[in-house]
Amino acid sequence: MGTTQLESVPEPKYWHLKTVLTEALDSEFSVGEILPNERDLAARFGVARATLRQALEQLELEGRLQRRRGVGTTVAPPRVGVAVGTEQHTWPGAAQDAWQPVDSAQETPPAAVAAGLETGPDDAVHTVRRSRMSHGQLVATELLYIPTDSVPDLTAIDAPSGPARARAVLRELQRLDLEGQDRAVELGSARADDARELDRLPGSPVLVVTTRFFARGGRTAALSVATYRADTCRLTFGDSAGVEIHHDPERQAS
Repeated sequence: MGTTQLESVPEPKYWHLKTVLTEALDSEFSVGEILPNERDLAARFGVARATLRQALEQLELEGRLQRRRGVGTTVAPPRVGVAVGTEQHTWPGAAQDAWQPVDSAQETPPAAVAAGLETGPDDAVHTVRRSRMSHGQLVATELLYIPTDSVPDLTAIDAPSGPARARAVLRELQRLDLEGQDRAVELGSARADDARELDRLPGSPVLVVTTRFFARGGRTAALSVATYRADTCRLTFGDSAGVEIHHDPERQAS
């Protein structure tokens, strides 16, 4: 079997351009300043617009730039640290929870969520939408999925929707005994609804944190899918957090 000589692989043109742009951002631009349009930037650095776009996308992914609706591409402020605890043994909505309830409904979840909850593909579950603020700005949205058998007494709740119903669902969930939870973090692209709430463009880089909450006996009692702005957030974990690396040969990057 042959070996690959990494030293012989030339650096992609867009990657070199990213380095040049980084130096320009540090020396010529200030936080919040709008960059020239792509045509002018491409002409300045003598590259094709496709190459420039790749470099800009990489800088956005690294949190150096922000694309803002109706404004353009601006220099991003430093990322803010957002704590994502790994040793929290409390249900969502408990004391000290940083999330704020927005709305609640009952609907059929996506197939992947139904599989994680071990519910039927057509079974409706309670959804709770929440948001999270940090340093005065919205940094994340969350959809919390809760099977109906996790909150059996919810039928007595009068609030049909809105924050009041969301709080009622969370109160009922907290009646269960929490056995534990697990969490996974992935890089993703903002869907249209998440992008709208987070004031991002569809397809912008986001960090997706999926958390499963287990009731006594190991049953999955709730599943949270939280979407964080990758351009402004830096997720931090507890000191005792373990990191697991899973290799899934069947999963391919899109």
